[in-house]
Amino acid sequence: MVTRAQLHKTFDTQFVQAEQAGKLRLQRADRALSARYDARAKRLHVELASGAAIAIPVARIQGLSDAPISARRDVRIEARGLGLRWPALDLDLDVPRLVAGCFGNRQWMSALARHAGSTTSEAKARAARENGKKGGRPRTLAGTKSTPRAKRKVEGGAVTAA
Repeated sequence: MVTRAQLHKTFDTQFVQAEQAGKLRLQRADRALSARYDARAKRLHVELASGAAIAIPVARIQGLSDAPISARRDVRIEARGLGLRWPALDLDLDVPRLVAGCFGNRQWMSALARHAGSTTSEAKARAARENGKKGGRPRTLAGTKSTPRAKRKVEGGAVTAA
């Protein structure tokens, strides 16, 4: 059983660690100094603490692309420049991830792909049910990673390309 003193000690330790991690993140991260929507160019302009500036077409920002101009203009900087917020749209963007996405960071692109793959739809659900009826997803056979499934055939226990 955990005592109250042990709980407080654990909390205090975790709090100090989180505070240190936050300070490091502020030092390393690109933070927004200013942000504005340019209606003529249809771009979001963000000035960064590093001295860099980015201009992103709002058509590429989910949640802003279909928003009215008045809502796009009401952008606020939050979390010491680590976040952008549009209150009327209930939309928040993480500035370091936005910057990483603009410059094609591999981790950011990978995170986007993971998120896109987790999207659910009726078509995906239907396909999953059909695969389930057939016994699930086909297994990948050893040594056949580069050969498409449709072009494989099994002969005498060995897998070859068709």
